[in-house]
Amino acid sequence: MSRQIFNKTATVDGIDIFYREAGDRKNPALLLLHGDLPGASVMFKNLMIALSDRFYLVAPDYPGFGFSAFPDKEHFEYTFGNIARYINKFTDILGLKTFTIYLHDYGSVVGLRLCVDHPEKIERIIVQDGSAYDEGIGPQWDEILDYWHNPTSEKKAKVAGFLSEEGIKTQYEGGLPEKLLSRVSPELRMLDWELMKRPGNIDMQFELNCDLKNHIEMFPVFQEYFRTYQPPALIIWGKYDIYFSVEEALVIKETYLMPRFMSLMAVTRY
Repeated sequence: MSRQIFNKTATVDGIDIFYREAGDRKNPALLLLHGDLPGASVMFKNLMIALSDRFYLVAPDYPGFGFSAFPDKEHFEYTFGNIARYINKFTDILGLKTFTIYLHDYGSVVGLRLCVDHPEKIERIIVQDGSAYDEGIGPQWDEILDYWHNPTSEKKAKVAGFLSEEGIKTQYEGGLPEKLLSRVSPELRMLDWELMKRPGNIDMQFELNCDLKNHIEMFPVFQEYFRTYQPPALIIWGKYDIYFSVEEALVIKETYLMPRFMSLMAVTRY
């Protein structure tokens, strides 16, 4: 069959959600939830082409991200919980009753809400550098954690540095040794920065990033989900990741009481 990606739009409660689709609907469904800010489903294009002969793949852009609508925050609540509600409705519109869910970075924050709120939909999980345990939150989080608990304008100016062209570049290249930098194509970070520059987007991205505080507070809820439902899992981690420690991958594995359902891989990012 043709390894073609189709670019489509679905309207969820009046908001247009852009998504990429590939593969035969008769195959197992894989919901790809993008990470990074202000990332989008474009990061999955190569993966979708590679797997389209075996899976039905769907990769949406969240509201305010990628090519989805960017509603004014007076009409849309930019929290991960609300984004998760829209993505859940999106799966209903597409008729995705059950699926494997890909949890990566922001996609983990959104996707774990789907897992907890709709466990009946989750057949399997794939975790790639997405945190649900304190072990994944290392000293690199100290400044942002301090800002959340004791916010000042000076601290905000310092921690908001990631919302810049150089900060976006760091999302792709941070932590990588020199020998691997040539494998990182520049077009994705360039597209990210162009989308970030839309009026109001930087402010929205900062406020949404601060909502990670609520995600961290929900760690016990996500851990209970793992223990209770134990969906078959594949864990992939980047050993050069400067945001989430690879130690978390081992902790997730230990959570599972049925090791036959777990496959663990610790790999380089590229």
